[in-house]
Amino acid sequence: MHPFTYHAATAVDEAVRDHAGHPDARYIGGGTNLLDLMKENVEQPAHLVGLNQLPLSKIEAAPGGGLRLGALATNADTAWHPEVQRRYPLLSQAILAGASPQLRNMATNGGNLMQRTRCYYFYDTATPCNKREPGSGCAAIGGYNRIHAILGHSPQCIATHPSDMCVALAALDTKVQVRGPEGERTIAFRDFHRLPGNAPHIDNTLRPGELITALDLPDEDFSQHFTYLKLRDRSSYAFALVSVAAALQLEPDGTIREARLALGGVAHKPWRDEEAEDLLRGQPTSAGSFGRAAAAVLRGARGFEHNSFKVELTRRAIVRALKQATEMRQPLNPNVFLNSNP
Repeated sequence: MHPFTYHAATAVDEAVRDHAGHPDARYIGGGTNLLDLMKENVEQPAHLVGLNQLPLSKIEAAPGGGLRLGALATNADTAWHPEVQRRYPLLSQAILAGASPQLRNMATNGGNLMQRTRCYYFYDTATPCNKREPGSGCAAIGGYNRIHAILGHSPQCIATHPSDMCVALAALDTKVQVRGPEGERTIAFRDFHRLPGNAPHIDNTLRPGELITALDLPDEDFSQHFTYLKLRDRSSYAFALVSVAAALQLEPDGTIREARLALGGVAHKPWRDEEAEDLLRGQPTSAGSFGRAAAAVLRGARGFEHNSFKVELTRRAIVRALKQATEMRQPLNPNVFLNSNP
């Protein structure tokens, strides 16, 4: 680990100013990912701006009737918050499927969006990685790539985004509130993370020095038919090979009125396919409808030597998740293990 300076900010504007005044600065909240990256010399910031004294940990009503999640609210406090459990149980379920209780007690909502890939080669500084060292190459493409992307990848990078929480946030059409040197702005969640393209070292669309201050959940009811299905190598403390956040609104006759569908573990960003959602609207809750939506999502999917199995696994996961969301045989309390593979 390289030497660095540290400043604990007490106001948002102070944090933004301090960050702007130091080359190669990073914001730090819970530090559950950044500190690991620093210990492994994957990231070597010269200055850290501590955020934990900022007033950004509230969970409260959002303008327009939704719910605002403070960027510094912990994942645990968010998952177990009564309003999140009542109105957005999909989010609660997804959060509790990730990490461990100890990490969820430290990790913040804003930090969850900012976490970086868990690609083996990204962490191994002895190997080429365009995300870590632009222009050096992608060792994963010709290496061991079992956990890597099948959608949205590029010749420069096949890494995946590791978050569970972000998959649910994508499905719920969340808005990201940020503040930076140029003021405040709102970023639609679908536009926050980016695909690798020719610049895989850039994970998101934040401008230099911008700080996430809150996440706004819209006033939409997906609390009756939902599921977060996470398929992984073990049922605890493991990242998803494939995950699916599915949420439906059904008419009295069972026809799908509204649908949301997002995937994790398959792309450089949480993968939401709005065309597949369109295919589900007005359709019966049947295997045929779910299969057509899955086929639409996977149009253009391509695996590599060790992860081609993920294409079929993803198809089956989408169909299974939509079926689970329709039937809602699971209890409404967010059980972390309920929708994972046994």
